[in-house]
Amino acid sequence: MTSNSMGQFEVPLAERMRPRRLEDVVGQGHLLGPGCLLPNVLRTGRIFSVIFWGPPGSGKTTLARLIGQYAQLSFHAFSAVTSGVKQLRQIVEEAKRVKNISGKPSTLFVDEIHRFNKAQQDAFLPHVESGLIILIGATTQNPSFEVIPPLLSRTRVMILHPLGREDLKSLLLRAHKDKELGLGDLNIAIMPEAFDHLVDVSHGDARVALNNLEAAVYYTLDTQGKHPAKVDMTIVEKALDVKALPYDKDGEEHYNIISAFHKSLRGSDTQASIYWLFRMLEAGEDPLFIGRRMIRFASEDVGLADPNALQVAMAAFEAWQKVGPPEAELALAEAAVYLASAPKSNALYLAEKSVKKEIERSGPLPVPLHIRNAPTQLMKRLGYSRGYRYPHNYPGGWVEQEYLPKEIGNRVFYRPTGRGFEEEIRKRINRVKRK
Repeated sequence: MTSNSMGQFEVPLAERMRPRRLEDVVGQGHLLGPGCLLPNVLRTGRIFSVIFWGPPGSGKTTLARLIGQYAQLSFHAFSAVTSGVKQLRQIVEEAKRVKNISGKPSTLFVDEIHRFNKAQQDAFLPHVESGLIILIGATTQNPSFEVIPPLLSRTRVMILHPLGREDLKSLLLRAHKDKELGLGDLNIAIMPEAFDHLVDVSHGDARVALNNLEAAVYYTLDTQGKHPAKVDMTIVEKALDVKALPYDKDGEEHYNIISAFHKSLRGSDTQASIYWLFRMLEAGEDPLFIGRRMIRFASEDVGLADPNALQVAMAAFEAWQKVGPPEAELALAEAAVYLASAPKSNALYLAEKSVKKEIERSGPLPVPLHIRNAPTQLMKRLGYSRGYRYPHNYPGGWVEQEYLPKEIGNRVFYRPTGRGFEEEIRKRINRVKRK
């Protein structure tokens, strides 16, 4: 396919650049990397019913089509938005005809399968169960809630993630250079900062990234003519009507804003915390980087003053991994507000520094004999585990006993504050001391 005299295609760039081979798929290394199940299945043709769950533009339709292509079976595409049970019956009749002739099943790709109600999903069951149809479903919603259990039990669920920055950049570069299906014939230069902005505003969605690239290229053709023409930041902003925030992910502004975010959380300022959070998200910062910083903050600055803080931060990180944008942005905001409003304690952080300093100073002190394990007779003869008192054999499940090496037996590393749940921890420690 080549461009016409106006440099335009009838088929959108995102569709033209859809991978025709497994090797051309970018991202989803957890499904497509060396030793993974899916590539082996595709290459052998021994396919099974599967539901691809992932955000828009992550490659669900592409993988479904590749399955149909590699399996060399009769392939039917079916959208839950535009089709119904009547169309399904027609496909089933055709699948029966094909099986009578070839003895082989047919593959059925159902896009947005979550849009079918229970009765409609029930219609798939007997044909999947009998092996007449190999079902390939695609959904942006959690299949646990949106797909009926009998159908779910007969399929594998494979989770797709939003594409990473480097994956999106690789995809855009390929489309820019490809002279047969992409934009290579147009000889349009694209400035590095424009590429970065196209990636940033695509939020892990390959389709959006390619559509944005196409829009920017045709905008520059309309305004600059064919020779010479280039796509710079100004062109991208005008074509997409999305301004680039000043933010260099490898430079000073990156560190300035993450510092502002961290200090706002530490200072218990919820308003500033969500402001700096969304400043980073809108500018294209990796949300998982932000999530990792909040996980560290939950331990370093909240600690055991609120043990739930770490769980909230972990849940937000996992929400982004499983759901992606835009839904999971609110999960990150929820974590930020929780961390900012939580009671603060750096007692664990100080304990970490203190114990590392002690280990550096005193070196690898030997483990006291009485708390060593003694799985062999020789170890027992050498005194391993001799004199150990099992706490559960004593009132209250506690008995006085030394656990630190004698050289540092009186050292205190963790000193809980009186804030939040650490007040309870401090009481527990003091009760043990009094015993």
